[in-house]
Amino acid sequence: MRFWDSSALVPLLVTQTNSARADQIIATDDVIAAWWGTRIECHSAVARMEREGELTTPQVMAALDRLSALEASWIEIAPAEAIRASAGRLLRTHPLRATDALHLAAAIFAAEAAPRSLPFVSFDDRLALAASKEGFPVVGVA
Repeated sequence: MRFWDSSALVPLLVTQTNSARADQIIATDDVIAAWWGTRIECHSAVARMEREGELTTPQVMAALDRLSALEASWIEIAPAEAIRASAGRLLRTHPLRATDALHLAAAIFAAEAAPRSLPFVSFDDRLALAASKEGFPVVGVA
């Protein structure tokens, strides 16, 4: 099992620079843990690409179908007070955006406070650095 943030999941949904790397990572371990808000972040990324003319309507529908398939099998980390409190600490410790702090806090929760036990998959340099500093083995960022 690996914890995936949305920056790593979106390349599984639509063709991007990191798509081949994301495919390679999931081929070695297809058990995904993801934060509760990940689905809407992925929807947001796909909608933005559609608005900007990067995706056609059929491509959007295919991406959302892939998202539904992934979501049906992933382990979702539900909202919890411990996650919210941890995210607040992470925001004071690392230069993260709020949703990135929630991803990282959810990963800490999923790892049962033993970050070395759970690989963290991300293509976001800032989030990957924070995850590494918190003790996670980071996969994705070169």
